[in-house]
Amino acid sequence: MKVGDVFSYAFGAIRLRKLRAGLTTLGIVIGIAAIVALLAISQGLQVTITDQLQSGFATDTLVVSPGRGGEFSGLGGGFGGGGSDFSLLVTDTSIINQIDDVVTSTPILQKLCIIQSGDQAVTTYVVGVDFEVYSEMYSSTFVAGSGEISFSPDAGAVFGQRVSDPYQNGTIVATVGDAVEIVWTNTTVRPPENVTYSVAVDAVLEEIGGLSIVSPSDSVVYIPISQAQTFFGTDECDRIIVQLSSEDAETIDAVTQAIEEAFGDQVSVSSSTAILNIISSVFSTIELFLAGIAAISLLVAGIGIMNIMIVSLMERTREIGILKALGMKSRSVLAIFISEAIIVGLLGAVLGVGLGWLLANVAATVFTGGGIAAATGQAAASSGFAITPVLTPTVLLGALGFGVVVSVIFAIYPAWRASKLKPVEALRYE
Repeated sequence: MKVGDVFSYAFGAIRLRKLRAGLTTLGIVIGIAAIVALLAISQGLQVTITDQLQSGFATDTLVVSPGRGGEFSGLGGGFGGGGSDFSLLVTDTSIINQIDDVVTSTPILQKLCIIQSGDQAVTTYVVGVDFEVYSEMYSSTFVAGSGEISFSPDAGAVFGQRVSDPYQNGTIVATVGDAVEIVWTNTTVRPPENVTYSVAVDAVLEEIGGLSIVSPSDSVVYIPISQAQTFFGTDECDRIIVQLSSEDAETIDAVTQAIEEAFGDQVSVSSSTAILNIISSVFSTIELFLAGIAAISLLVAGIGIMNIMIVSLMERTREIGILKALGMKSRSVLAIFISEAIIVGLLGAVLGVGLGWLLANVAATVFTGGGIAAATGQAAASSGFAITPVLTPTVLLGALGFGVVVSVIFAIYPAWRASKLKPVEALRYE
């Protein structure tokens, strides 16, 4: 038989058994939909987080933190320096600035404080930086949306957008020209005491968005580093951000080694590029894991295909006997059954891709635009964090191919049995 005749016959057999074919197809649809939905969401999440991290990183910078704590040491949020007693000083920037390929550097001194303005109060980090150097490093994000950032050592505070308007509903805690009090609890003395620093708001940053680790953030208050030293009563800094003359790997490696040697291997030097690469690697592992879980449902569907095709073989035994008695060859019978599996697999895969894409978008909307996010008062629109599912050509073609391959693999045995039936025995079958 010609290929066209084989597929025509197979398609006709499927139409005659719509319910059975529909149930068989449903198994493939569910498996493919699960794979597409999980991968589309995970890839969309990876793109979103990577984009937001890139907006929060300058790829030509390094982060120097005390201790040998690894790649993420000293990047805030509980990443420590490996228990080292070594401390970085604000004046250590002079050592770093002498290293080749270093353009400039600035210390970062931060503490968790309470910002009081009138009868309102918010808790956030107050960060001391060199405004002039910091604005050069992050010229696209450390930008005043209102007011003006002063480079004077006696400058006022610079508020992030989410500190000025923490609920994103027009409830302003403080804006340009307001006088605020910053309260810090000094726990190094007994009993602990609250230290108050009065300052005027010089500027409010433009909304930055993104996930900030060392770069300008919407949820931080900035004050000049000299004032931070006096207010917090220390010359020790949490980390030093270093700007390089180039972002190529050779420059990063050379400067990293030079900084470590300059401080006797008592510091950790983190590259923004390396951190992004690690995050990408983690997401690749997660995607593989999710795909593996979703593939299990396809294997279950494949077993269902085998069972249904074996039942179909039993019901069509006399039909196969007649076809072979009329001269149909065994390979033609085999081709018919395999063709049915291909049609079912392809149809299930196409429907599964469509359903998976729909489920991915619904899930993304529920988790970031409404549902869970809205229930906590942190909707994606206000947090700047929204997941857009991504369906890459690789996932699309892979899902289609996987659906067909699974169908064919599990149809091989029933098809082989059908092709080996002897005409006389098949015609006698009741």
